[in-house]
Amino acid sequence: MMNREPLFAAIQTQAELAAAEASSFAVVIVRVRGLRDITLRFGYAQGEQAEERARVLIEQSVRPVDHVFRAGDDSFALILPGMRHQNHTLLAATRLIRAFELPMNAGTTPWHGHAIMGIALYPQDGTDADALCRHAEMALDEAMRRGDQFAFYQPQDKQVEIVHEELRDAIDTNRLRAYFQPVRDLQRHRVAGVESLARWTSEQHGDVSPANFVPFAEQSDLISALTRWSINATLRHAAPLRGAPGLTFAINFSPRVFSKSGIVEQLMDALDIWGVPPTSIIAEVTETALVNDLESSLRVLARLRDRGVGIAIDDFGTGYASIAYLRKFPATELKIDQSLIADMRDDVQTAKLVRAIVNMSHHMDLTVVAEGVEDQVTQDLLADMGCDYGQGYHLGRPEPAADFVARFKAMPTLSASEQLRPDNT
Repeated sequence: MMNREPLFAAIQTQAELAAAEASSFAVVIVRVRGLRDITLRFGYAQGEQAEERARVLIEQSVRPVDHVFRAGDDSFALILPGMRHQNHTLLAATRLIRAFELPMNAGTTPWHGHAIMGIALYPQDGTDADALCRHAEMALDEAMRRGDQFAFYQPQDKQVEIVHEELRDAIDTNRLRAYFQPVRDLQRHRVAGVESLARWTSEQHGDVSPANFVPFAEQSDLISALTRWSINATLRHAAPLRGAPGLTFAINFSPRVFSKSGIVEQLMDALDIWGVPPTSIIAEVTETALVNDLESSLRVLARLRDRGVGIAIDDFGTGYASIAYLRKFPATELKIDQSLIADMRDDVQTAKLVRAIVNMSHHMDLTVVAEGVEDQVTQDLLADMGCDYGQGYHLGRPEPAADFVARFKAMPTLSASEQLRPDNT
C-alpha cells in the first residue's frame, strides 16, 4: 500500500512553490512489471532486492531535483518539478523506460522489469495531492489497458476513444491547418525561416491545443498519419516561396516514426512532388530521440542529413539527455528550450548556462535557436551572446501558413525577409 503521508506532503509543498512561481510539475506513478514474478520464482529476499534495485534505477534516471517515493510492492511515485509541458515529462518517461531495458541484476539468472507510467500535470490535472495522485493512477490504468508504456491523464470529457476517431478523420480528410511561426536571425534582423505547426478545431470540442492532440497522436497509431499530413501541408505552402534565398521550413518529427520504414523516402518523394529543395527543410526532433531508440534515430537522421536536410534538436536543456549523446547526432542546429530562455533575464546562473550552450554549439559547428523569446530585453541578451536565431511571440506569433506566404510574397523579392516584421498583435 502507498504510504500517502510523506508523498502527499511533498506534493503539497511542490504545489505551493509552483503556485508562487507560476510554474508546473508532474506527478508520475510508475509500476515495474516483473517484480512480483521475481518474488514468486526466487523468494521474498530476492524479491526485496529486486524492488530496491528498481528504486535505484529510477533514482539514477531522474534529476537531483526530482523526488522518488515507494508507492507499493511494485510501484513508485515521482514528483518532477519544472515540467512546463508534456514534452518535458515525455523525456523523463523515456529515460525511465530505457533504464529497464537491460536486466536489473548481474547474476546468472537475469531479473527483468518493465516500467509503465501514468502522468498527471499540475495545475491542469489537479491542484492538490489527492487529485494529482488519483489522476496519475487513472492514467496508469489507461496505459496498461492500451498496452502502452505511458499515458497522460485525460479528463472525462475528452475520452481517448472519441478523440482518436475524430482526430483520425480530421487527418484523413485534411481538416487540420498548417500554421507558420517565424524564426528570426538575431544578428541580421531578418526572417530566416519558419516552424510549421499543426492546428485542429474539433467539431465536438472546438479548438484543441497541440499540447493535447500531438502527444495523444504519439501514444497511438496516429503519429505516422499526422507526420505525413504535416510534411505535405508544409511543403504545399513552402512551394511558392522556394525562390526565397535562405528561407527554411522546420517540420517536427516524432522519434516514434523513426522505427517505421520509409520515412526518409516519404519526405524525399514529397520534396520532389512539390519542387522544394532538401536544403530548405529542417527536421526537428526533441531530446527524446536522444534517449529513446538512439541507434534507430541515428540511422534515419544520418540518411536525412546525407540528402541535404537540416537536423535540429528541439527543447534542448531540459536535463534528461546526456550531452554525450549530442556528439553522436548528425545535427546541424540546436534549439534551446524556452524554460531556460524564460529564466535567464532574472537569473544570472541561467544566463551563464545559455551562453555556455551557445558557445558549445558553435564549437561543434551547430547553429543555435532560442525558443520562447518574449521581450526585447531577452532578444538583446541573446544577440549579445552570439545566438544565431530566435523564436517566440515577441518575434512573431504562429499564423495561418497561407497568410505568411501572402505577406512574404507581397514584399520586394530581394528584401522580403528583412522587411517582414514581427506581428505582435
